[in-house]
Amino acid sequence: MTATEFAQMNAALRNHPGPIPATVTVPMWIHVLTDGQTGAPDAAVREQVNVLNRAYSGAYGGADTGVRFALRGITRTDNRDWFRNPLGLEDPMKATLRRGGSETLNLYVSQLSELVLGYATYPNWYAGSPSQDGVVIDWRTLPGGALRNFNFGFTGVHEIGHWLGLVHTFENGCTEPGDSVDDTPYQATPTEGCPDRRDSCTAAGEDPIHNFMDYAHDRCMNQFTAGQGLRMRQAWATYRGGVAGLQSRSSMGPGLLGTQAGQAPIAPPRPYTYSVFLPRGRG
Repeated sequence: MTATEFAQMNAALRNHPGPIPATVTVPMWIHVLTDGQTGAPDAAVREQVNVLNRAYSGAYGGADTGVRFALRGITRTDNRDWFRNPLGLEDPMKATLRRGGSETLNLYVSQLSELVLGYATYPNWYAGSPSQDGVVIDWRTLPGGALRNFNFGFTGVHEIGHWLGLVHTFENGCTEPGDSVDDTPYQATPTEGCPDRRDSCTAAGEDPIHNFMDYAHDRCMNQFTAGQGLRMRQAWATYRGGVAGLQSRSSMGPGLLGTQAGQAPIAPPRPYTYSVFLPRGRG
């Protein structure tokens, strides 16, 4: 997100006229891509939803954010090209598979490159490019997956945090406004590995190395803060659960479980870059 977009989102969250909900339940569709043989099993996909609900409820540590996730369905699509190159073929993939409106989380599970674990869109991007809204993660990051150090399911937790309006804890380094959350101390750079402690800025507080919005190994992550929970619910009310969400819910069509045809309709161009979770950047 650009600095201008970040400032505009912060202003929109501060000035939102309606009440901030104490709890939010996010409907979600999970779209599993395979190459016909390789791909995420349903058991791991469903466990990913359990991990989301544990993480966002504070069950691993930290605060209860007030956010929960309700699985509406799982689709399975055998398409080798989409499975191997979801970023390059994102337009036809999302145009074919995406369900619901601004309030519906669409999680795409495919295979990404060695450098990228997942990426997400931010809620303030929805109005400009609704067809691109959603989160993409590597299937090997699901609970019990094959990616060492990144297989607790916390890539999904992290990327969905972006989808709900959070930025990295190290956003803007040691300078204001940081990540614009009062109870996450300033942090100069991403955490690598799983250190015992770290303090990279002179401002009060050590680096939030255990926060889901940092880059530590999964075994080191265990918490959101109360301030992050408030920001996510503010973003929900501002961008996802308000008038736009009600309008999109009224237009939702019925969804079916099962394999979807690998069609490639024309989709509008993607105007934005994405939040990317880079394991090599964390060591």
